[in-house]
Amino acid sequence: MTNSRSKTETLSKTTKTYLQQLALEEVYGIRKEFSSRYTDKGNQVERYGIELCQENLNLGLLYKNDDHFKNDYLTGTPDVNTDKTLLDIKSSYDGTTFPWFAEEIPNKDYFYQLQGYMALTGKRKSLLCYCLLNTPEEIVEDEIRRAHWQNHLIDESEELRAEVEAKHNFNHIPAEKRVKVFKVKYDKDVVKAIYERIDECREYYDKLIKELWAEENLETKAK
Repeated sequence: MTNSRSKTETLSKTTKTYLQQLALEEVYGIRKEFSSRYTDKGNQVERYGIELCQENLNLGLLYKNDDHFKNDYLTGTPDVNTDKTLLDIKSSYDGTTFPWFAEEIPNKDYFYQLQGYMALTGKRKSLLCYCLLNTPEEIVEDEIRRAHWQNHLIDESEELRAEVEAKHNFNHIPAEKRVKVFKVKYDKDVVKAIYERIDECREYYDKLIKELWAEENLETKAK
């Protein structure tokens, strides 16, 4: 949803780059794989985040939502879908990335994500829940190995291990302090803007596809 810096274009450079990658995948099967320790942690601890929210937000029993929703513009699977409210769980990687004092959503993308979920489900209220959870052991071990490599250490340092482990364990912090909630209400004008931006993206994507297939046909004729 970020606007371009150019006055003559609406799509940002990042958006165009993403659409270009999709077009290359469609025509040539070139797929850019993405994974990181940040997303790995988020996936692994999601259920604990839901439990933490259940314990501290007074919303009753909360369950992981497995229902997938879609319309002519959007598709998505909210983390939690109660009778009245949606919840999206974000797991901070460590204590330095948790929004302790933030008054607004740190990442605007998540605001639009929740607007999309509400448009898909018909809900009018949602909660963006940042959770500070202990990092899974295998990821901590990777961090310990990385710390040793960065410090040019071959033999394990018990002191460095303890330091890294401490950065990823938050049991000493009260549970209610480890949930940061931002309320997001449905905004029909924002959803309309999302749909309009999707139309612009589709137009640019179709243009890319035509260009790539034209190049493919020229190469075939040349052979």
